[in-house]
Amino acid sequence: MNYTEAVEYIDEIPKFTKKNSLDHTRELLHRMGNPEEKFKIIHVAGTNGKGSVCSYLNAMLMEGGYRCGMFTSPHLIKINERFMINGKMVSDELFLEAFSKLKRIADQFVSEGEPHPTYFEMLFLIGIYIFSREQVEYLILETGMGGRLDATNTVKSPLACVITSISRDHMEYLGDTIPKITGEKAGIIKPHVPVIYDGHTKEAADVIAGKASKLQSPAYELTPSMYTVKKHSRDGITFEFSFEGEGVTLQIPYIAEYQMMNASLAYLTMIKIENIHHISREKLIRGIASSRWPCRMETVLPGVVIDGAHNEDGIAEFVKTVCDFKKESEITILFSAVRDKRYQSMIREIVEGIHPQRVVTTQISGNRIVPADELAAVFRELGCPCVASCTDVGQAFEMAEQKKATGMLFCVGSLYLAGEVKKYLNSRTGK
Repeated sequence: MNYTEAVEYIDEIPKFTKKNSLDHTRELLHRMGNPEEKFKIIHVAGTNGKGSVCSYLNAMLMEGGYRCGMFTSPHLIKINERFMINGKMVSDELFLEAFSKLKRIADQFVSEGEPHPTYFEMLFLIGIYIFSREQVEYLILETGMGGRLDATNTVKSPLACVITSISRDHMEYLGDTIPKITGEKAGIIKPHVPVIYDGHTKEAADVIAGKASKLQSPAYELTPSMYTVKKHSRDGITFEFSFEGEGVTLQIPYIAEYQMMNASLAYLTMIKIENIHHISREKLIRGIASSRWPCRMETVLPGVVIDGAHNEDGIAEFVKTVCDFKKESEITILFSAVRDKRYQSMIREIVEGIHPQRVVTTQISGNRIVPADELAAVFRELGCPCVASCTDVGQAFEMAEQKKATGMLFCVGSLYLAGEVKKYLNSRTGK
């Protein structure tokens, strides 16, 4: 197979299907020679903010001079984005080498009567091969949508576990209450391994603290009272983070205030394992400031921002950020969502919180599609005065960009939309 055929093969594996057991993944890792045991791993779970936390951790480790791998999902444009080494996605050649190796192992496994690896399981195993092949020392490992039954939870002894914001998402798979969803996410906690977690939702924090206590794992809860904004501009946020009597000033290159919690989680994680990495506080601070994570309130053109918010809590934080800019600019929204999200509630949050002057809806290809006209109808029903729809993402972006005039355009509702817009912009500039 060539690279394109390998990607097509993986894409044909159902993304949302019954998970294989962790023993299934463990056996495949065993047949690979258990390369995951070589890495120093930081394991990250949660609903919102996982990717950002991973990015901060990666940036700090790189600032400290370490060779660092990072496994995240989903990808925005190209599948290689899921496998980063020192901030760069792996080559097509290395991806194909890893795929070919894993396909041979999987084919043999299936011939013995075992199930084929799932979509995410296959990508996780490919990642482990890549990071072993490239001899990374540290590995930042992001879970998929869960935790307890996630393929990444086959790692035995991470250095630390991080749990970000928990909200109602993927409820058909993880449970219909915050405690149930948190129970799944907290499944990554290992005995005696420190866990650093977002404590702004008490019912989630109680579950995490209870699980950590049961496993005798040191637990460090972060709350919004621990950080204070010092400066907020279009270039980012400077804030004071305080914990256990120590205060530090951190700068982040993002405009969304929720990124203060994500940066604080990552920074505290590195403090709690500093006896292993020995990176100075000054380098940790520089690493935080140098972090870059695409499509998280990312300004891609003057007055044009892409945000990957794709569930109710993410949209709520998005609304808070946009309201700061609404004071001085008219707001245009480019919106799309996928079928298994509570998109009606997301739209209501946007309409009631922002009252955008103009809206353009579009649709993402695939079997989870919500037609652009259907999304537009929801905006109109909720009272938006100027709503247009366009099925083609590129044409929809052009329409929205024209409508924004001298105001600001925010593209939001789905990471898939974020990826499609980035892909279109790249084609427009010839990248």
